[in-house]
Amino acid sequence: MYKLSIFSSMPCAIFFQPRMSHASLKVREDGVGVCTRVTRNMNMEKLRNGYLFPEIAMRELEHMKKHPNAKVISLGIGDTTQPIPDIITSSMSEHARRLSTIEGYRGYGAEQGNKALRKAIAETLYGDLPVKDTEIFISDGSQCDISRLQLLLGSNVTIAVQDPSFPAYIDSGVIIGQTGDFQDETSKYQNIEYMPCRPQNNFFPDLTTTAKTDVIFFCSPNNPTGHAVSRKQLEQLVEFARANGSIIIFDSAYAAYVTDESPRSIYEIPGAREVAIEISSFSKFVGFTGVRLGWTVVPEELLFSNGFPVIKDFNRIVCTCFNGASNIAQAGGLACLSSDGLKAVQSMVDYYKENAKILGDTFTSLGLDVYGGINAPYAWVHFPGMKSWDVFAEILEKTHMITVPGCGFGPGGEEHIRVSAFGHRECILEASRRLKNLLT
Repeated sequence: MYKLSIFSSMPCAIFFQPRMSHASLKVREDGVGVCTRVTRNMNMEKLRNGYLFPEIAMRELEHMKKHPNAKVISLGIGDTTQPIPDIITSSMSEHARRLSTIEGYRGYGAEQGNKALRKAIAETLYGDLPVKDTEIFISDGSQCDISRLQLLLGSNVTIAVQDPSFPAYIDSGVIIGQTGDFQDETSKYQNIEYMPCRPQNNFFPDLTTTAKTDVIFFCSPNNPTGHAVSRKQLEQLVEFARANGSIIIFDSAYAAYVTDESPRSIYEIPGAREVAIEISSFSKFVGFTGVRLGWTVVPEELLFSNGFPVIKDFNRIVCTCFNGASNIAQAGGLACLSSDGLKAVQSMVDYYKENAKILGDTFTSLGLDVYGGINAPYAWVHFPGMKSWDVFAEILEKTHMITVPGCGFGPGGEEHIRVSAFGHRECILEASRRLKNLLT
């Protein structure tokens, strides 16, 4: 059984020189910088503290200053650790070399992405599903696409999120102006529908009590809980959206980790093309967290309330805000979707899944309830009665290991921590040993 204590001067004619009152600028009280007349975006002022992962990185840095000789193991931010397979990096390297030749040089590409890559995604990853290559937009990652979609949707829509959920859905909503203020008593933002997804309801919201919203953000397999939604559950969500005229933003970034019969794409569900946009990424199954490559699917059938196709507005957003993904990264994406590339990638996925099993088994052996770790590279661990930041702090202080406090994913994450299976095997085994020493 576990035991854990608390814990810009251009020359110009004088006639064009604008008159400036020196009183219009003032030095900040701390003596650093000069204030302009520009008002800060009021929505930025609503954000609570720092973004979760930079906050964790800051605490890790403070810990390393305090313990300079400690070997810190990170089970925190979901950053991949295994080398990208050679078949993929060789393709990127060859493409980069061709850029230094007259014959091989290419500049800007299509904002929507390399046509061959879009076709390969449609055929290889979606197969018999009704997803067209012209509906696929290649990007620099799904997190960037979340913000582009928020720009598309605007500030007047209402949103629903899983609780707990990936912070970018909420923070981007706050920044774009979709929310009210943060309420300390509930740890929630006003005007957001938080859908409880916890062990008690099999990590799926009670849609009979869920308020109607314009947009529903839904991630499966879920980050942070690791739960993959069942086909029946996803059918219920699609039907709920169709009945209410909502749009689902379905995040399938971890689809490659699905082991059982859980859907890997929302388009496996009949009727989803009329109500859903899907975002996904090469980051977590190819190791492109630094290379940066993802995609978004916007079906032709998806319409706004006035009948205007959503795909046309998203195309305008992409063409206005983005010059297209790196052609080198896209070459890598094509390589990973080849038959040999897919085999190499699957080997990486299997490696991380074995890590997840080791960590899950460790916590389970200590008498803790552990969720996820089967269809996702994350384990969601419950520490009943404890604040998640306290659990984070004590594990860091006593074992020199980084985890992620569950409350950073929403109020529904309190009493939990998320541990990542992205790591070298020897580090995962050492983490297991340290945890057993701490908690037994």
